[in-house]
Amino acid sequence: MRAVIQRVTTASVHIGGTLHSRIDRGLLVLLGVEQGDGAEDRDWLMGKVAQMRIFSDEQGKMNRNVAEAEGAILVVSQFTLHASTKKGNRPSFLRSADPALAAPMVEECCELLEEISGVPVKRGVFGADMQVSLCNDGPVTILIDSRDRQ
Repeated sequence: MRAVIQRVTTASVHIGGTLHSRIDRGLLVLLGVEQGDGAEDRDWLMGKVAQMRIFSDEQGKMNRNVAEAEGAILVVSQFTLHASTKKGNRPSFLRSADPALAAPMVEECCELLEEISGVPVKRGVFGADMQVSLCNDGPVTILIDSRDRQ
């Protein structure tokens, strides 16, 4: 399971030209589920996201998590995070989990993230053609992979 975490001043999801979800200060989390991902991957990754200290404290150091910064979270599923580009110029998505596994896993992640962080978690729509807008604050962008726990 992979997550791209972006610290944002604002982020939104539009579907078909209509606003679906929006947050102000907080985290935009692009989330990809890989074949074989399970509860251990989910629990570890959502714990990392919830506690990631990437918001500034009074001294300007990144020392606060999203709850301490009184932020919100927007989670958008993104199967393309598991694209393989080793062969040719057309990405392969064979490593991405089947939607029957991935859709409920993304929802479980959102529920767990809300529980662990204690802040609201807004969502995109799994499998929808979404237009995601954001203003990356910093910029701060972090990639976390549950299979690479260094």
